Amino acid sequence: MDEKTKMKQQWIEKEFKYDGSQLKSLFAYLNHSLLGDSIVAWQGPCDIPFEHMVDGEDLLAKSEIRSALMLHFIVEKFDTSLFAGVLMQRMLASLCLELITKSLPQRANEFCRQGDDIYCGDRKLSISIASLSPVSCLIHFAVNISNENTPVKTCALSDFSILSRDFAETLMKHFCAEIESIQEATQKVHWIR
Repeated sequence: MDEKTKMKQQWIEKEFKYDGSQLKSLFAYLNHSLLGDSIVAWQGPCDIPFEHMVDGEDLLAKSEIRSALMLHFIVEKFDTSLFAGVLMQRMLASLCLELITKSLPQRANEFCRQGDDIYCGDRKLSISIASLSPVSCLIHFAVNISNENTPVKTCALSDFSILSRDFAETLMKHFCAEIESIQEATQKVHWIR
């Protein structure tokens, strides 16, 4: 696959808060020089005001979405429908779940994925949303690093002694490999006559 069309990944060293305003087209390009399809990750607090909330269900419920420290991912994929974006979002959650259960084999049966969310028992580990811009599909996926300042019962990477940067780098690598494999799969079949 051409290097220019591959999904790019980058760990962002700077810690900053996610407030929903980062979920916009060209975030990775304009802020971190990643042109094209990309996934970026960083750690920082989370506090999403209602004016930046994308999920209608959360808006109707007036849900608070916040945490003192999370591991954030933003995915941007061009020329993609929202349906495909939600599939990618769930694939990212599934890859995250797979990575955690491989890290904690003795506790693997405690974890599950419900839609795009990951739980350990009744404690929520992740948040996520997929949306569209006029030019691309966007995903925000985040995992608790800490349980501080969360409005619901949560678990966090710190509970399991999982290092956030190592976890992020591995998850991004697996996600990019899966996207590349999917793209290649679409290019090796011919139409049915």
